[in-house]
Amino acid sequence: MEPLEGCTRASTGCDKCYAAKRCATRLADVFPGLAVVKVGRDGKKTYSFTGKIQLLPERLAEPLLDRIPKKIFVNSMSDLFHKDVAEEYIEAVFDVMEKASWHIFQVLTKRPERMASFTQKRYADRKPP
Repeated sequence: MEPLEGCTRASTGCDKCYAAKRCATRLADVFPGLAVVKVGRDGKKTYSFTGKIQLLPERLAEPLLDRIPKKIFVNSMSDLFHKDVAEEYIEAVFDVMEKASWHIFQVLTKRPERMASFTQKRYADRKPP
């Protein structure tokens, strides 16, 4: 489930981001402008996202269509908790994850403060899945 693609550097943990490299190389024609390749004076290449966020709402229902339980990496090419992803969109992603309870969903982020704030609010009166 890739409900969005794109990102912006959040920390030094982003220095070797495989997703930025993939978007700057193999996926450059699919999502133009999502990431860039920079060549340093030493000839070393680095890859970084441009800050463009591509929402993909047409992919949201994919886990609901697959009835075979799987581990699903929700955002391998992005950060669901990026500042430019509207809370309503994050809510929609969580709605799908809750409805497709036979799957195990993995959500990684470099923005734990936003994720903590969101999940504490969403699950204030109920146990999270």
